[in-house]
Amino acid sequence: MSQVLLATRNAGKLVELQRLLAASDVPGLEVIGLADVPEFPEAPEVGATFAENALVKARDAAEATGLPSVADDSGLTVEALNGMPGVLSARWCGRHGDDVANLELLLGQLGDVPDERRGAAFICAAALVVPGTGNRQATETVVHGEWPGRIVRGPLGANGFGYDPIFVPTGEERTSAELSPDEKDAASHRGRAMRALLPLLRALT
Repeated sequence: MSQVLLATRNAGKLVELQRLLAASDVPGLEVIGLADVPEFPEAPEVGATFAENALVKARDAAEATGLPSVADDSGLTVEALNGMPGVLSARWCGRHGDDVANLELLLGQLGDVPDERRGAAFICAAALVVPGTGNRQATETVVHGEWPGRIVRGPLGANGFGYDPIFVPTGEERTSAELSPDEKDAASHRGRAMRALLPLLRALT
């Protein structure tokens, strides 16, 4: 049984990533999280792009553990805010991981923006770093997924996390937080990015 490390401490994201991989027919691959390995220093997320942040996290994890490591960085881009909060999505309110405060701040900033200008997209960059062995060098791969939609005026739904309750995907009337886990996985930015990594993950086994 081969192992791959999902390098995240976001509980909602870890469950989602594990669920995506578990449903993707990759036999012989065990998915573990950061709680399953000894702690190691983690570089702060200071990259200018989702790809930079994902790659730094995956590199740190692979170097510290010797395991193939997957990390993602994702966030919400809003047209009326010139693409923000972007890489600052998790700490838009000034505190990292305060979902409610982040969401309320964003809604306040869009309070006067008409419905036709509330376009947005979730973006995900997922990185896979496979440590080198013997004469083989380490390999690094970054893929992307995008989920377009719009921001509604108040939170709806109890599923998901982060900005899910105020994001309605294109072609839907429900927010991301009103979708079932299977529906979200099939369409989401993270689902699209992780599926792009599947051929490489299968090769690990």
